Amino acid sequence: MNLKVRLIIMNFLEFAVWGAYLTCMGNYLVKSGMAEDISWFYAIQGIVSIFMPTLIGIIADKYIQPQRLLGLCHLLAGIFMFSLCFVGYSVGFGNEIPNKGLFIALYTLSVAFYMPTLALANTTAFTILKNNGMSTVTDFPPIRVFGTVGFIATMWFVNCAALDGNGFTFTFAQNDFKFQYTYMQFFVSGLLSIVLFLYSLTLPECRIVKNESKSLSQQFGLDAFKLFKTRRMALFFIFSALLGMSLQVTNGYAGPFITSFKGSTITEVANSFAANNATLLTSISQVSEALCILMIPFFMKRYGIKIVMLIAMAAWVLRFGFFGIGSPTAPGVIFFVLSCIVYGVAFDFFNVSGGIFVDQECDPSIKASAQGLFMLMTNGIGATVGTLSAGAIVNHFCKMENGFLMGDWQTCWFIFAAYALVVLVAFALVFKPGQNSIKA
Repeated sequence: MNLKVRLIIMNFLEFAVWGAYLTCMGNYLVKSGMAEDISWFYAIQGIVSIFMPTLIGIIADKYIQPQRLLGLCHLLAGIFMFSLCFVGYSVGFGNEIPNKGLFIALYTLSVAFYMPTLALANTTAFTILKNNGMSTVTDFPPIRVFGTVGFIATMWFVNCAALDGNGFTFTFAQNDFKFQYTYMQFFVSGLLSIVLFLYSLTLPECRIVKNESKSLSQQFGLDAFKLFKTRRMALFFIFSALLGMSLQVTNGYAGPFITSFKGSTITEVANSFAANNATLLTSISQVSEALCILMIPFFMKRYGIKIVMLIAMAAWVLRFGFFGIGSPTAPGVIFFVLSCIVYGVAFDFFNVSGGIFVDQECDPSIKASAQGLFMLMTNGIGATVGTLSAGAIVNHFCKMENGFLMGDWQTCWFIFAAYALVVLVAFALVFKPGQNSIKA
């Protein structure tokens, strides 16, 4: 099989695992009596990302080839995700989870092993491409785009798939047994993790780079932290954390926000397509993401990392702002669609370009650790602080009413937009990239 096709399949499965629950888990938590805990569930992804990607990156740099470790992590993540599904199954559809501690513990273990695979997948792809004389800047984005395709595929599946007394069906109509509202989203994720574990056994070797003269920091795999010694990289990682605070806000709250319109007393609003298909609507974000990935080589080569990051920050301002002025019926729904379209720029021009930038700037012997450090700053420290802060804001302005999270959502979105604007201005003023940061 063609090498690029093999990496495409790996990326498709990698993000299909995540897409099964990331944007619709909030709806399940609302149905299960855990609406006030939504921010903590998304923050857990950030908390484990503070240390797990770095620790796993160290192991990949020193002891186990990254493609093998990728598979092992998915095996464990899949097992715990199946267990999470079983807990939900044991209490039934739409019922509150009595043992929240067990539910949270199983979820934490699953994401603890999944989150490092985002960096491991990058490391595996970068290494295989380089070993075969290909470019990470021009050849990786067209491969990575299929990760987004995988994410979209499972989003659409869980949005439309339903399992009720009539059996398994696909529908766009109102149905409380859709996977986007039930524990079946976790079953889909767990199954795909096991598939990726098996597939990883077939990937080419990514030999570990040996360094004979090792310092104490190298022995413990802390080499990547020396990147903080340079002002440019230190600022890059700091702003990665600040921008990372925006990453999980819409993943956690876009679904409950759009679905909350089902609780409207206006029939047209409650029965609108958007209100009943929040996961499908927000999947436009991932469609946009897939298209924007293909633009990265052009923007990175022509404008460099600073302009690309500034574009991402501006897109986050619009992402939140459009949600604030939109509504589920025409013409307001256009702003929901626009919010989803700009998300592609907001996410890709930050996450994907940032990963490429870090790979270009670091020594080959610490590439996995450096990717882990990038994950720590963005999906770890940044996402944790951002998600918990967003949760405090949402819980202040919104409350549960008749099974929906209702309240002053507009103020919440405008607060998030204002924060992203402040980060944009600060980054523009203080960050100065190197003259030749990105090379083809």
